[in-house]
Order: sequence, then C-alpha cells, then structure tokens
Amino acid sequence: MNIENAQKAVDEWIQEHGVRYFNELTNMAQLTEEVGEVARIIARRYGEQSEKESDKEKDLGEELADVVFVVLCLANQTGVNLEEAFAKKLALKSKRDHDRHHSNKKLR
Repeated sequence: MNIENAQKAVDEWIQEHGVRYFNELTNMAQLTEEVGEVARIIARRYGEQSEKESDKEKDLGEELADVVFVVLCLANQTGVNLEEAFAKKLALKSKRDHDRHHSNKKLR
C-alpha cells in the first residue's frame, strides 16, 4: 500500500467506523501518546531499562502502526498529500545529506 492509498484507507475507516476526525489538537495529543508507547517498548526492549512483565507482550509493529494511523489522520484533516510531501523530503535529504553521514567519524 502506498501512502496515498493509506491516507484514503484511513479516511474511509473514519467515515465508516468513526463519527468524525478528532480535532487536530486532540490528534496531536494522540500522536504524542502513541509515540510514547513506541518509546517505552524501545527503551525497555532494546535500551538499558528492564522490561516489565506487562510490557513483554506489547507488539512494536502494532504501536508503530498506531503512530502511522494518527499521522495519516493529521495529514488528511489538514489537507497534506503525505506521499508528495514525503517524496519532496526524501529528495531534499538525499541532496543535502549525500556526503554528510559518510563523513561523520562517529558513524564509523
């Protein structure tokens, strides 16, 4: 599924299963919450914090998908074509950072 189709799928889901989009500020709070859940898994599973028993069953993929879902909601309700925006960002980063990371001594 490409990003454009993902945006359409989210919009269709909202129309069919939701009453409406939450407002932008609510979705921003939701995004922050979902990113926090991803951070918790990463910190405990791959970082130095110990993982609690209650966290061991958490699915990182599911939590990352929650983040993507809310980002797609925000893009839809603010009129952003995320596929175009992402393509522009990737082109910019490719041009701007072409040699940057290769010359970073910290990455060797």
